[in-house]
Amino acid sequence: MLRRLLAQALALLITMAALASCATIPEGRSAVDAVELHGTSGVDADDVTFRLATEASPKFLGLFRGVIYEYEIFDRSALQKDLARVERYYRARGYYSAQVHAGEVIPTSRDHVKVTIVVDQGLPVLNRGLTIEGVSAVPSNIVADIASAARKKLPEGEPFAEDDFQGAEAAARKALTDEGYAYAKVERDVFLDIVHRVADVKLTITPDTPARFGKITIVGLDPDGKDGPRPQEIPEAPLRRAINIEQGERYSSAAVDTAKQSLLDLEVFSAVDIVPDLPDPPPASHVVPLTVKLEPSKLRQLRLGGGLEFDEIKTDLHLLAGWEDHNFLGGLRDLTVDFKPGGVLYPVRINNLVQPTQVLPEERLQLQFKQPGFLEPRTNAFVRPALNVYPLLVKTNPGADDPVVGYVEFKGALGVDRVFGKLYVNLSYNAQVEDPFSYKGPLDPALEGNTLFISYPDLRLQLDLRDDQVKPHKGIFLANDLQVAGGPFGGTATDVKVQPEIRGYIPITRRITFASRASVGFLFPSNYGDAVENRPTRTVDTYADVRDLETVFFRGFFSGGASSNRGFPVRGVSPYGLVPFLNPATAQQQIGSGCDPANAANNTPACYSPTGGFTLWEFSNEFRFNISGPFSASTFCDMSDVSPRPANIRLDHLHLSCGVGARYDTPVGPVRLDIGYRIQPLQVLGFASQADAANPAKGGNPSEGIQPDLFDVFPIGIAFGIGEAY
Repeated sequence: MLRRLLAQALALLITMAALASCATIPEGRSAVDAVELHGTSGVDADDVTFRLATEASPKFLGLFRGVIYEYEIFDRSALQKDLARVERYYRARGYYSAQVHAGEVIPTSRDHVKVTIVVDQGLPVLNRGLTIEGVSAVPSNIVADIASAARKKLPEGEPFAEDDFQGAEAAARKALTDEGYAYAKVERDVFLDIVHRVADVKLTITPDTPARFGKITIVGLDPDGKDGPRPQEIPEAPLRRAINIEQGERYSSAAVDTAKQSLLDLEVFSAVDIVPDLPDPPPASHVVPLTVKLEPSKLRQLRLGGGLEFDEIKTDLHLLAGWEDHNFLGGLRDLTVDFKPGGVLYPVRINNLVQPTQVLPEERLQLQFKQPGFLEPRTNAFVRPALNVYPLLVKTNPGADDPVVGYVEFKGALGVDRVFGKLYVNLSYNAQVEDPFSYKGPLDPALEGNTLFISYPDLRLQLDLRDDQVKPHKGIFLANDLQVAGGPFGGTATDVKVQPEIRGYIPITRRITFASRASVGFLFPSNYGDAVENRPTRTVDTYADVRDLETVFFRGFFSGGASSNRGFPVRGVSPYGLVPFLNPATAQQQIGSGCDPANAANNTPACYSPTGGFTLWEFSNEFRFNISGPFSASTFCDMSDVSPRPANIRLDHLHLSCGVGARYDTPVGPVRLDIGYRIQPLQVLGFASQADAANPAKGGNPSEGIQPDLFDVFPIGIAFGIGEAY
C-alpha cells in the first residue's frame, strides 16, 4: 500500500513537472546545455565560466531544463567576446602567455548545443620579491605588520594575480590605519619578468602623522518616524556606549570596525556605516571626525507560523508564535518570547503509518531578556527562563503496552556574553528542574516524587573564522563547552562535562565546498552513572537505578539526527539498556513483551532504550554542490560513537552512515533533507551488521541497540533540518 502511494506521488510530480515546462526555444536558435573549459588546471574553471555571457540553461531541482527557468539561447557574437574575456581573465591571474585556441559548438540534439572552450594556459608568473619603502619613521613592529599583511595577499611562489596585487595595497593601508595612521597613503608598483616568470612588488608608504578621533555625529534616526522608529525610541546614549570611541583617542580603523559590528549586534538597525572624514590634504590637527549613518529597523515584531516534525521517533504538529521588542523598558534592552504549542500524533512515525490513537499535547515556552552595555560597553547580560512540557519518546519501535512518560521542565540561565573580534565568550549559570508525569499508562512507582534538580555554570567559547555563518565556503570554526554540575552549586548531578569541536571548510571550486566537522565529549560523573555501565548484564533494581538512569539521560551524550550522524534517529547512537519506567508497567506486560527486569539475559533487543553515555566522538565529512539558484545538494559520510564509560573513545565503533542531501536556500538558512545509509560492516568493526553487534549469540553486546530500518527493509535514516548540518 505504502509503495503504491509513493509511486503515485512520484508519477504526479513528474506530470506536474512536464506540465510546467512552458519555456520554448525560438525557431532556428539553440539552447545551451553546457559550457565546458578544457586545458586548464591552475584556475578554477567555475570561476571562469561564472563570468561568461554564454552559460548553460539552469535545471529546475537540478533535473529539468526549461521548467520554471527560461532556456539560455546560444549567441555566436557573445561567444566571441567570451573567448577574449577568458584570455584576459587568465592573464589577470598570472598566466600571461595564456591563449584561447577554440570555442567549439557541439550539437547535442536538434536545437540544443554544448559549448567547449579550449585553453592553453602556459606557465604562470610567480610572486618573488616584496619591498616596502618610506617606513623609516614607522615603528618596526608596525612595519612587520605591513609586510605580513601584504605577503599574505602575495604568497611567495604563487601565481601573481592582479586582484591580490590590489589586495596587498589595501592590506598594507589597513595595517597602518589600524595603528593610527589615518592619512597614510600606499602606492604599489610591480616589475614583471615574463621571460623568467617572476614578479617583484614594491609598496611605497607615505605614513603621515598618527591621527586622533574627533567628534562623532549620529545620523539616520528619522525625525518624522516615516521610515523607521522615532528618535525618542532609539536614544543616543546606548548607541554611543556601544560605539565605545572617545573623542581625542588615537585613531584606529580596527576600532571603527568593532564599533560598527557592536551597533549591528543591537539588532535595531538594518544597516550601519561609520564614515571617517579624511580630507586631502589632511588638517594640521590630524583629527578625524566620524559620521555614523544608521538605517533603523522595526523595534517590535510579531511572528506566527507552524511546522511538522516527522521522523523515526515521532510525528508532531505545532504552531510557532514569537514576540520581539528591541527597546523593552527603553535603553535598547531586548525581550524575546517564543512559544511552540503542539501535539504528538502517537504512535505515528516513518515506520508506522497508522491512524493515531492518542494526541500527546506538548509546549515549549522560552523568554530572553538582554541588557546591553552591562558593566562595560561591549558586554551583554541575559536571563533566559523556559517552561517546557513534552513526552519522553526515545524508542523507534515501542510496544502497544509501553507507557509514555512526560516531563514538566523548567530551565533557566543567567549570564553574560561578549565578542572579542572573532571570539565569542558566553558565561552563564544554569538550572533545570525535571518533573515526570504519565501521558499513557500508570507512572512507574519509582518516578513518583522523583524530581531532578540540575545546576551548573557553563563557559562557551567560539572562534569563528568562516567567510559566512549561514552558508560557509571557506574558513575554520572552533568551539568548546565546559560545564561543572553540582558540588557547591547544588543539585542531583555532580560532574564535569567538556566538549570541544572543530569545523573546517575548503573551497574546491566556486560551486563546490568540502566541509568537515570533528568533536569529542567527556563527562566525568562522581555521584551517578553505575546504572549505565554494562547495563544489559545487570539485574535491574528499579528504585535504586531510576534516578541514576534519569540523571544520565539529562546529562549524558547522545549522537544521531539532522545535525549529527544522519543515518541514525535522534539519540540513536548511544549505549542501550533496560529502562524500567519506559517499559510496560506490570510484570505480566513485561514478560509478554519479552522484557524481564529480574534477569537481563532473558531480554530481547526490543526491550532496550538509549540511555546516554559518558564519552562521545563524532566525525563528519561532506561535499556541498551549488546546483542552480537556491538549489544545492550534498554527499556526506558521518560516523560517531557514545561509550557507557568515561574517557573511553572507541574507534572500532564507527556507526558509519553515508548518503546524499538536498537544500533550498531561504532567508533563515537552507531547508535541508538528508538521507543516510548505515553501512552495516562498518557499524562495529568485527561484526557483519549492527544486529550482530547487539546479539550475544554472535559475540555482540545488547548495549549496542537495534536501529530502525526504513519500511523495515533498508538501514536508512531520514533527517530534516533548517541550516547546514555544521
